[in-house]
Amino acid sequence: MSKLKSLAATLDSGHMYALSICLIGMSLFSYTNRFEFIHYETSTWVWIYAMTGACLILNFFMIQLPPEGNELSMDSSVYLACIFTFGTGFSLTVLLMNCLFFAIIDRNTSWWKHLTNFSIYCIMITVSAALFQYLGGNPGALVNTKLFTYLIVLTVYFAANTLLVGLYYYILYRGTLFETIKDIIKDSVFVFLCTLALSLVLTVLVYHNQILGLMLFMCLSVLLSQSFKKLFAMYRSIEDRANTDQRTGLYNHSYFEEVLEQEIQKSRSSGAPLSLAMIDLDDFKKYNDHFGHLQGDKLISFVGEMLKTESQKSGTVAARYGGEEFTLLMPGYDSLQARDYIDQLRKKLNNSSFDGVEIFPLGCLAFSAGIAACSLDIHDKSQLVDQADQALYYSKRQGKNTVHTYGMHSPLEQELDFSQDVRDIEQQLNLFMYKDMETFRHSKRVFRYAMDISELLDIDSISKRNFTLGALIHDIGKLEIPWNILNKKDKLAPEEWEMVKWHVTWGKKMALTNDKFKELAPYIELHHERYDGKGYPYGFKGEEIPRLCRMLTIIDSFDAMTTERPYQPTKSFEEAIIELRACAGSQFDPELTEFFIEYIETREHRTGDTAV
Repeated sequence: MSKLKSLAATLDSGHMYALSICLIGMSLFSYTNRFEFIHYETSTWVWIYAMTGACLILNFFMIQLPPEGNELSMDSSVYLACIFTFGTGFSLTVLLMNCLFFAIIDRNTSWWKHLTNFSIYCIMITVSAALFQYLGGNPGALVNTKLFTYLIVLTVYFAANTLLVGLYYYILYRGTLFETIKDIIKDSVFVFLCTLALSLVLTVLVYHNQILGLMLFMCLSVLLSQSFKKLFAMYRSIEDRANTDQRTGLYNHSYFEEVLEQEIQKSRSSGAPLSLAMIDLDDFKKYNDHFGHLQGDKLISFVGEMLKTESQKSGTVAARYGGEEFTLLMPGYDSLQARDYIDQLRKKLNNSSFDGVEIFPLGCLAFSAGIAACSLDIHDKSQLVDQADQALYYSKRQGKNTVHTYGMHSPLEQELDFSQDVRDIEQQLNLFMYKDMETFRHSKRVFRYAMDISELLDIDSISKRNFTLGALIHDIGKLEIPWNILNKKDKLAPEEWEMVKWHVTWGKKMALTNDKFKELAPYIELHHERYDGKGYPYGFKGEEIPRLCRMLTIIDSFDAMTTERPYQPTKSFEEAIIELRACAGSQFDPELTEFFIEYIETREHRTGDTAV
């Protein structure tokens, strides 16, 4: 009993699913085949061996599909031809013999996987054959008037295969069932169409030309398999050329953008750390001007080769970003690990010999690097690149040949930078004083709220800077709205309201024109998104909206409710708090709403005065 309990404890959901499939498959085999092969005549056994041999050969000559190189066997065409020509029992016997021989050949695969594979095929064959009989199909020659029946049988065979295999991967890897099945269909639909055509061809050849027909079919299948392999090799060759920078042998900018998006998605779904490094060769222009472009290209190639070698050792992805700039994408590296790794690379390059290094200020090759770690607040890959780029810029300002991590400025420098940034933004906001005084005042009030809240939230200094500056500039896009709409006393017409909604997109574009304010773009663009997904411009929902953007939405709405506006009555603080609570969970993040209300109530209790 204890051994049974121990065995049960080791079984996971994947094992239980496989066990269920095996029980169903074995039951269907026993009920349908009824071990009729015991009574086969010699001529029937000849065909059994011939069809089994065909299956084994097709399992060896598989079709390889781009882009991932997944391999699919065409043995299903043999099983379908057996159903169409000889019937269900014969088909299951061929399956049994094929699986037995294959298990003997492939001893590296565990027995239960062979049994599961056999059971899945049993289910597919039994269901398809039953449908064939139900639709009036009889084993024998191909009937021209029943082509639709053959197509239905193939579709059911394909659907059963996709569902059974898709469920297995869904249970094993906990992905999305729909996405899993969609991937399987996308990869294999063309092969299954080939399977249908080949099964019909085999049915005709076997019925009319016997063994000679089977041999012709095998020649056709093997040649098809070889053609797919050559096509796949050609695809990989073209793909490699398209993704590779010819000067350095590293991945190029396009491939970097593609893999960056994929790695960010993986990091979000798995919670694994991910870091990005931007690397720039120090004083490359000086070297290029002194020795010429050909020698400069050799230097780029030399550094690229070093990065390629080191990235292959460490499992990172190195790419040439452009000119003398490189990127290193580091899955599994947090910011500290990434900094240590990049610093080791920097020292290695410092110690590398190369012609002409004596003209560099330090007398050696050197690079500056900026590192940014992926976080939940990164909602777009360009944000991560911008952060790494800013860290690189900071590294250059520190005298080059250094590695800097985004968010690690000294407190004094942060304060000086912040004050200057506030002055720069206020110059932009002064335009509101002429066009819309209320928006100018609103921006200043929201900024003060954000300053207070940023002190209460557990966030780093860079997030504080971006949050408060984002609050100050969040309505900058309203400068593009015509004066008569911006100051209209009556309720806005639908087309006017649509124009007002564009201010988030216009504001984002304004922020992106200045490198210093690129990171404020999410606050400008997303402060009208709603927690329930009914906001604009994207309709993001819940945690798809960065946390501090959700907080800015609350502050923005609270200030709008408690100050005089041309088209809505003013609420008291108490009324506004009631309204916030009423909309918590729909318009606002409920947890952040309570946090903000607690701040407001504490402040009002302390000062005994109205807000700002």
